[in-house]
Amino acid sequence: MIETIPNTSSTETLETTLLRATDITHAFDYTLFENINIAIREKESIAILGVSGSGKSTLLHILSTLLQPNKGKVYYRGLDMYAQNDKKLLEIRRKEIGIIFQSHYLFKGFTAKENLKISLLIASKKINLDIIKKLKIEDTLPKNVSVLSGGQQQRVSIARVLVKQPRVIFADEPTGNLDRQTANDVMDVMLEYTHERKGGLFIVTHDEKIASRCNTVYRLKEKRLVPVIL
Repeated sequence: MIETIPNTSSTETLETTLLRATDITHAFDYTLFENINIAIREKESIAILGVSGSGKSTLLHILSTLLQPNKGKVYYRGLDMYAQNDKKLLEIRRKEIGIIFQSHYLFKGFTAKENLKISLLIASKKINLDIIKKLKIEDTLPKNVSVLSGGQQQRVSIARVLVKQPRVIFADEPTGNLDRQTANDVMDVMLEYTHERKGGLFIVTHDEKIASRCNTVYRLKEKRLVPVIL
């Protein structure tokens, strides 16, 4: 079993660890991974590399409250997430966790601004114009999302997550639809957000250049998380 969490005192864990997963195992038709241990700490960014089908997105779904693992525990700030009732889990998902999907899942027929407002309403937050400016989507706000380019839609979907001010961001191939320069700009915004908010960032990607910008990089290989130096 690979142990990716160093030994820490309970005080250190409460103060710095946002999310911790222990002995995570999951399978569909076959076992994707087993006995995974990982922690996301304040101001930390983690990237997961791996071939298609290795289980990267499944691990992200488990850590982000979307899929209960076959085995193991996921704790958010000491709270056993999958031991909570649906109402409490939904509250955590709405206010504490942000999920950026590979497909943007914007509401068709709505403007970019209306898509952001829906997210703000759910999280009970006010719009942060600074994030809008940093992602360079001011001009898209009055436009219907259906007329936006793929790259613009992706940046709006990222803004939709950031404006609700989550503590931990999970991103599944967040720069897949972006050119290299825009991808780096988006990473700048997410990494700066993570640092300023004392949050955590967990990215699944095929892009080693994007992964190398994170504090810690793992490769999901042969059912294990293997540390990588890029």
